[in-house]
Amino acid sequence: MRSFFKIFFATLLAFIVLIVIGFIVLSALIGKALTTPQLTIEPNTVLVVETSQPYHEVKSENPIALLSGGPQSIPGLFDVIRLLEKAAKDDNIKGIYLKADNNVNGFATNEELRNALLKFKESGKFIYAYGEVMSQQAYYMASLGNKVYVHPKGGIDFGGFYSQLMFLKGTLEKLEIQPQIFYDGRFKSATEPLRETQMTVANRIQTTAYLSELYSNFLNGIGASRKIDTATLHRYANEGLIQTANDAATYKLVDGVKYDDQVMDEIKGKLGLNGDDKVNFISLKDYDNTGSSEYKDGDSKIALIYAQGDIKGGDDDDETTISSGNYLKLIRKARQDKSIKAIVFRVNSPGGSALASETIWRELELAKRAKPVVVSMGDYAASGGYYISCMADSIFAQPNTLTGSIGVFAIVPNMESFFKNKLGITFDGVKTAQYADLGTASRPLTEAEKKFMQNSVDSIYRSFKGRVVDGRKLNGALVDSIAQGRVWSGIQAKELGLVDKIGGIEDAIACAARMAKVSSYRLREYPEPKNKMEKLMKRFSDDASMEAVKKELGTNYDLYQQVKRIQNMSGEVQARIPYDVEIK
Repeated sequence: MRSFFKIFFATLLAFIVLIVIGFIVLSALIGKALTTPQLTIEPNTVLVVETSQPYHEVKSENPIALLSGGPQSIPGLFDVIRLLEKAAKDDNIKGIYLKADNNVNGFATNEELRNALLKFKESGKFIYAYGEVMSQQAYYMASLGNKVYVHPKGGIDFGGFYSQLMFLKGTLEKLEIQPQIFYDGRFKSATEPLRETQMTVANRIQTTAYLSELYSNFLNGIGASRKIDTATLHRYANEGLIQTANDAATYKLVDGVKYDDQVMDEIKGKLGLNGDDKVNFISLKDYDNTGSSEYKDGDSKIALIYAQGDIKGGDDDDETTISSGNYLKLIRKARQDKSIKAIVFRVNSPGGSALASETIWRELELAKRAKPVVVSMGDYAASGGYYISCMADSIFAQPNTLTGSIGVFAIVPNMESFFKNKLGITFDGVKTAQYADLGTASRPLTEAEKKFMQNSVDSIYRSFKGRVVDGRKLNGALVDSIAQGRVWSGIQAKELGLVDKIGGIEDAIACAARMAKVSSYRLREYPEPKNKMEKLMKRFSDDASMEAVKKELGTNYDLYQQVKRIQNMSGEVQARIPYDVEIK
């Protein structure tokens, strides 16, 4: 027995020691994850910029990535712009190595990045672009390089743009689900996938128009960089002339075909290095940790409020969601802060809840009475995204921003037949008033209820157009003609008076400073960064749940996302562009 207790307590002690050591190690790792060491730049360094990296409006923090060896943070779009300006003035940074393969960023985001890279190039420093298989948007970025190379066995996608929608009407019919759709605006195509089997004539017209504008901007940018006229570039795509890497070289889209080591040797020669010397490469995320890249400095402040993602009600503080409760507080805080002389509202949103959009519009309207409010549009500022923008003193958009889509809709699914015939489920109940269960999915709407829904949609549509008339100082008949749910490119929107200027974030900030009559100022950015420990715990939870869903659904995950969006939109009037506007 004595021997048993001796072994038992020895085992228990070892177990306790193991737990303590594990706790100490884990604490050290978490502590390291929550602190970012400042790096020092060595002379003769080359900055690495990757087109395959997604750049959101706000810096993406991932403290747990340290445990897996990944990047702890990825700079936001405006962070990258500031870093490139800093690099242009940094004597230790000699040039940029632009790794151009895939590109997951939106058109306007790429425009901002490309313009920042062009400014860097104008400083006299080099940009070498290289990719194995370049997507069209990756090549759009790469084409500005002093030298552009592609892998000998790789190539460039140069076939032109296309946009494709997935239509679910047939699926809903097979499942005996009736969507019951109410909308205003003949171009309001957000519900088309639920009520049609192909694009309507109106949707085909608007999509052709804005796709042509986006393609024209694409060709103009490449043509200016490569000194090839746009008609010739269009011919290359239309005739399918760019099929191999050698084709790209033959038609002067690239400066040659090379392997990675050959490009490295050329960069070494540019830096005056010998064959065995290593190039000091530094990534954008690491360069972000080399010290302050403060945009401006001064006693006065300009608030830069990032609004990215779907618009919805509530107080969700997710950085990829524009929740009315959260943004009401942010805008009010900036409005009431006397040291803040102007507000730049950065909108990158396809829209969402019409009610939430009205709530945010109201707070911005109040802010406008106190100080200048300038809107900077990203990839999207459409429907609800335009609703929350239209009151601004001045609106900036990129040529390839998608905006407008002034229209609304509502969906109330009738799933009675699905429940009964597919699942064997029926419903029954009691109510104290005739319309107490209006909107339930267990039965179809009555004619009177359908009229209620359409009246609600009509009322919100009138309000939406009224906000545009007042905010943009446009004639009501003109707004009605350019509304109708139609999506416009930034170029088209400027011609119509929906936006004021073509430009990026920096242009909007400069405009806000002029309006506020301040020459010396610094930025105050919102939403403010979260506590890193809070982010750490949230990421554990979010990543685990998301990966579980992806693993379970596999290739059906995209379809699941579409169904989820429909579910979230059900019953509430929406100001949203066609979901999943996919351009390739």
